[in-house]
Amino acid sequence: MVEQIQNLPLEDVIGDRFGRYSKYIIQDRALPDVRDGLKPVQRRILFAMYKDGNLYDRNFRKSAKTVGNVIGNYHPHGDSSVYEAMVRMSQDWKLRHVLIEMHGNNGSIDNDPPAAMRYTEAKLSKLAEVLLQDIDKETVDHVENFDDTAMEPMVLPARYPNLLVNGSTGISAGYATDIPPHNLGEVIDATLKLIDKPSSTIDELIEHIKGPDFPTGGIIQGLDGIKKAYRTGKGKIVVRSKVEIESIRGGREQIIVTEVPFEVNKSSLVKKIDELRADKKIEGIVEVRDETDREGLRIAIELKKDINSEGVLNYLYKNTDLQVLYHFNMVAINKRRPELLGLKQILESYVEHQKEVVTRRSQYELSQAEKRMHIVEGLIKALSILDEVIETIRASNNKRDAKENLIEKYAFTEEQAEAIVMLQLYRLTNTDIVSLEKEFDELKAIIKKLEDILGNEKSLLKVIKSELRNIKKEFSEERLTDIEEKITEIKIEKEILVPSEETIVSVTHDGYIKRTSNRSYQASGVEEVGLKDGDYLLTHKKVNTQDTMIAFTSKGNYLFIPVHEIVDLKWKELGKHISQVITIDDEEYIVNVFFENDFKRGSNYIIATKNGMIKKSTNDKFKASRITKPLVAIKLKGDDEVVSVIKVTEDELITVITEKGMSLTYDTDELSDIGLKAAGVKSINLKDNDKVVMTETLPNTKTVFIVTDRGSVKHMKSDQFIPAKRAQRGLMILKELKSKSHKIISAMTLSEEQVCVISSNKDTIKINTKDLNFSERYTNGRFIIDETEFGEIQDIFFEQKSLN
Repeated sequence: MVEQIQNLPLEDVIGDRFGRYSKYIIQDRALPDVRDGLKPVQRRILFAMYKDGNLYDRNFRKSAKTVGNVIGNYHPHGDSSVYEAMVRMSQDWKLRHVLIEMHGNNGSIDNDPPAAMRYTEAKLSKLAEVLLQDIDKETVDHVENFDDTAMEPMVLPARYPNLLVNGSTGISAGYATDIPPHNLGEVIDATLKLIDKPSSTIDELIEHIKGPDFPTGGIIQGLDGIKKAYRTGKGKIVVRSKVEIESIRGGREQIIVTEVPFEVNKSSLVKKIDELRADKKIEGIVEVRDETDREGLRIAIELKKDINSEGVLNYLYKNTDLQVLYHFNMVAINKRRPELLGLKQILESYVEHQKEVVTRRSQYELSQAEKRMHIVEGLIKALSILDEVIETIRASNNKRDAKENLIEKYAFTEEQAEAIVMLQLYRLTNTDIVSLEKEFDELKAIIKKLEDILGNEKSLLKVIKSELRNIKKEFSEERLTDIEEKITEIKIEKEILVPSEETIVSVTHDGYIKRTSNRSYQASGVEEVGLKDGDYLLTHKKVNTQDTMIAFTSKGNYLFIPVHEIVDLKWKELGKHISQVITIDDEEYIVNVFFENDFKRGSNYIIATKNGMIKKSTNDKFKASRITKPLVAIKLKGDDEVVSVIKVTEDELITVITEKGMSLTYDTDELSDIGLKAAGVKSINLKDNDKVVMTETLPNTKTVFIVTDRGSVKHMKSDQFIPAKRAQRGLMILKELKSKSHKIISAMTLSEEQVCVISSNKDTIKINTKDLNFSERYTNGRFIIDETEFGEIQDIFFEQKSLN
């Protein structure tokens, strides 16, 4: 024997084989037929049950028997896949009208598995029989099964548009489908409309089909999405649970969910809501209970007292499957090809199918009626010459001889002769000839009617419409799903997300931040704060977890950090560096921090730079939603950097002090409110090689503390700083020296008596300002620090006091 070995490129072989496989699963597995709305496995299950007599008006039979019949005769695949398809057709939370009735555990909306097929029993539903009605009247094409031992239908007669009524979902190779279920009465009304007016527009059909009608009910939002899907086959809608707010004991409320979106797993939904409660991602939920029983679905979400139930509900809509997006993708097999179909195309394909079904049924019934009429004619003729017929039969040798004699003597046909010789004696009565004549007239009327149906399309369509109306009358149900035109915008108040708790936020000079409970703070004391060597507290403040921290940096940025997202640590612990929260440059550092509650306009941030620029912006401009990167607070040019940020609620005097000892005081009303990305205006007219070291408000009640590079300090009264206009040179507040002039390292307006001076080698000296006399403007102050011993002076700061 010669071996048949072919040398073929691997890519050709794989491409050919995968192409065949893809064609198979597209046409014969995963996608429904547009005519009957069924996938092959579903069609084979229903047909096998029909052929086996497992009908609606009969007793239930073991599911395993049906599965065996399907596998053995029509569908040579695994029993589990067949049983799963069978179970799905019995689940009233998956199909708008079930096609199989099942006794026993057929799963649940919690995605519990059904009982094994040996335990459950099933039979066709009454509506499934409507899908199969007239299948024995040659209404659809049949093909041989996989082993050529039986015939199976390529499609069912489908006396109603099942694809729309029960919908479909499936994933194929390169194609997927998601067709939602609809209301039977609405679909039939739209079909009748299309039959009466084939030019009907989508808008006219939507007058009848309002939108999907899910078996689980719920609320659909988004009429535009429905219209788009019906026009193009693709679109999206929002499906929302039906809920009620109930009052319970103690003046509290609970949210009651009575319907969930289509194909949402109820137990997973309950678990997700409870996880949000346990993880404290939402404030106000006491407990979540699944109270579903035989009366219907019910989820109870019990709330704390004085909690905004609408706010909690909005959060759950946004973060759980209490509200979902449903995407239409109406792909079905049309003329053996997968197509994305709009509503009108689906209904047109169905009507064409029904025309063919009714035509073929009428042809079959006409053929049967004509055959019977021919027999009846023969019987009537035989009864009219009964004696001669009997005599002829008695004289014959056998049945075959009798038939031949009748044909020869009286011109009966073969079929008539067969009927005569098989005639029973009791039929030879006067009443029988009357009944035969009556039957003859009835057959004549039936034939006339069938010929009219076959010869006149109006009559054909009239039959289709009449049958559709009868189905609607018997099976139509009230709509379960409500439809709302607009998609509701979900607004979530932060009070719902974050528990309102008092906390203490600390920020160090080197950029370490943390929040601490009041209990931990009280147990330790302010001086026991966790710090690195040489670092010190820039600020610490008692705030609410619902507040937001705004941290301004030297590079002209601000960091938007909700307080509840700041790491929660004990007071003695170090904290987390700001760069681990939001990425900032290596040279960038925090200049000042503030806390906002609601960002309602009412205050201004004033930002001043080293090179003498300044800007004012209202606090509401700093509200943001993202915290992943620094946001622009002021546009900087060249090597400029931010040196001061202050917050004012009304017009005040501000004082600018420079390194070379110049000072300018002016009113903040000279600054206009501008946007965050602006560079600002000139604050002070700087000398060459000079730079700003301080810009602060200067009320009459405060004094100014200054330290120079030579270890001199000055304590000045506010009246030494005479108000002027912005952008001037200002007044000298240091005495000019011919050699080794003083440079101001830092300055501040005093709100505390104790000031700390820190050197470059991190040594600290504490100065009590009460011990300092006030200095005149044109002096260099008092030498109290020996920089040769202490080191180069780097900065000054207030020693933080206890908050209690």
